[in-house]
Amino acid sequence: MVSTATWIRYLANKAEYSYYLCWKNYIAGHITEKEAGDAIFKHFFQGKLTFLHFNKGEEMAPTIGAQGGTLLVRKIPMSSPMKVFVGDVVVLKSPVKSDNFLVRRLAAIEGYEMASTDEKDEPFVLEEDQCWVVADNENIKPKDANDSRTFGPVCTADIIGRVIYCLKSAVDHGPVNNSIFSMQKDTPVLEVELDVDEMVKNHKA
Repeated sequence: MVSTATWIRYLANKAEYSYYLCWKNYIAGHITEKEAGDAIFKHFFQGKLTFLHFNKGEEMAPTIGAQGGTLLVRKIPMSSPMKVFVGDVVVLKSPVKSDNFLVRRLAAIEGYEMASTDEKDEPFVLEEDQCWVVADNENIKPKDANDSRTFGPVCTADIIGRVIYCLKSAVDHGPVNNSIFSMQKDTPVLEVELDVDEMVKNHKA
């Protein structure tokens, strides 16, 4: 049973998400100032903070099974260094195929200096709104990982969510290891919105 304290933290997260989502839509010109209040109200009372996403491939093993995993993803309305942190497993728009989504671990954000193991490559600093994402699987070659080592820095704004729970099978599932900041922030969301039965029902593997 979810405690009162957890519900309060969850509702605070929901209020924050509703505000930032509507602010993003207002700035983009999708809604008017008059519509913003109604939109915040609607998202707060009707919307969820998570969605399910199926991911398949060996790049994120063992965090996500190579045969595929059904992921509970916390929505990120406006990605920034204050919303996602180094160490988080994130879902982002593919910089290669814009219609596809990748699941990778955030390894560095703006301001970080990046240095290659190849002495021929010059070090560089990630610019504002840039981040570096990598695959978890250390047993595959960098060229096969389809991450920033191949396509370079990606735009932080392309991150749409953080993976907070992974179901590999009906008997193999659990929370995903993210940064300590994110795991603390996501705990009430996980307690309120996690539905393992629903994840099993939608599992494709």
